[in-house]
Amino acid sequence: MNGPISHVAKAISSKQITPTQAIIKALENIEAVNPALNFMAQHCADQALQEAATHLGTGVLAGVPVLVKDLENVKGMPTRKGSVALANAAPETADGTVVARLRAAGAIVVGKTTLPEFAIEGYTANRATGVTRNPWNLELSPGGSSGGSAAAVSSGVVPIATATDGGGSIRIPAAFCGLVGLKPSNGVIGRWPTPDWIDFSTEGPFATTVADLRLLMSVISGPASGDPIGSVGIAPNDYLNFKNQMPTKIYAATRTSDFGDLPTELEQVFRGAVTELSSQMKLPVNWIEPGSLFGAADPDLDWFTVATAEHLVSLGRDWVVENFELLHPSSQEFFTQGMNTDLDEYIEARRRRFDYVRVMDELLAGDAILLTPTVAEIGWFADGSLSSDSPAGLSPAESYSTALQNITGHPAISLPLPVMSSGLPGAIQITAARYREDLLLDLAQNWERTNPWQLNATGYESFDAFLG
Repeated sequence: MNGPISHVAKAISSKQITPTQAIIKALENIEAVNPALNFMAQHCADQALQEAATHLGTGVLAGVPVLVKDLENVKGMPTRKGSVALANAAPETADGTVVARLRAAGAIVVGKTTLPEFAIEGYTANRATGVTRNPWNLELSPGGSSGGSAAAVSSGVVPIATATDGGGSIRIPAAFCGLVGLKPSNGVIGRWPTPDWIDFSTEGPFATTVADLRLLMSVISGPASGDPIGSVGIAPNDYLNFKNQMPTKIYAATRTSDFGDLPTELEQVFRGAVTELSSQMKLPVNWIEPGSLFGAADPDLDWFTVATAEHLVSLGRDWVVENFELLHPSSQEFFTQGMNTDLDEYIEARRRRFDYVRVMDELLAGDAILLTPTVAEIGWFADGSLSSDSPAGLSPAESYSTALQNITGHPAISLPLPVMSSGLPGAIQITAARYREDLLLDLAQNWERTNPWQLNATGYESFDAFLG
């Protein structure tokens, strides 16, 4: 199934429409939809229209409008990272790696999307732009940290919105917004500038269809100068090829850390999907008990130790202390943990990362896969609170199922499941061996064929609907 990205690009390259018409449509959508969802961090309508007027209408993304998460650099626009403390940030002098690759393929930037401050949360709310809402249910969050981008794509505002993932920030909003989202293996998309969470973070795509996800991977993958990993994974154009690859073994777990039971409804939906995948692949399921993979160690807790310390150093301890009162309460809690982490704790957690990688490498060897829920809740409120009588704050580790893959560098894809009582789609996460994004995309394409999902949130049209 093709998606709006390829549909719009082909319409422009064949001169059915002009780049200007595509950009005007995106700007009209932003004006109509953003007041309810609040996914826009910055606007650049004039620049986008100027670029469209002189655009040649060429490239695999010829004239396609794109929104950029306000964690990534766009030349001529400040990168404020959802922070009041960066309100006066200077305009960037160059595009970031993914933005540059999207532009080189013909895409046109029409603005920047919201995120939780410094991308540290699984919900999208901050003191700079306020609360971003989920188009499937306005009371709930689109997830985070790429929540603004996911809300924009799910509501059909634009065909492309960029995303990053350091602890689940592609997969969580993909899950809550009914998108297919891929966190690639570390280095598949070259990382530069250096991520705040050095070994955890990568850029990556989500989309409404697997075909569009493949197209984006073909554009944005490849090494970057400065990334120590270098060239890994398959050639960019190979992401376009469906080979109908199948796993050799299926593992499944309701959780990888022992954080208690899942909500009953979520567990039922997840187990139903596991059963169906098992039947389709004609393979038995090997169930893993939560907490049994890593002995007494816990990668989810080590994630917080490493990420908080590294982010503190990235911003600068003195800067964080000086601007502490301007920060969102979640940021304050996050950086306080970083300031309280001593060197021994940090190094011990980093050393344990090698153990976690080894366990996952051996588990997934020979094209095995691991099935887990993408998130461990059926949704949370737009301000980040888990219930109407609990205050919003730094989300607990037990709400997530995504940090492990950031710690180990393994690729993981989130696939939509049926809509739950929260009004949000469910989601299943598939993890594969390192650099087996091709296997994950084949599995996703088969799942899309047998279990087609609703491409956009109820009440919203796909961006390419205006093409007829």
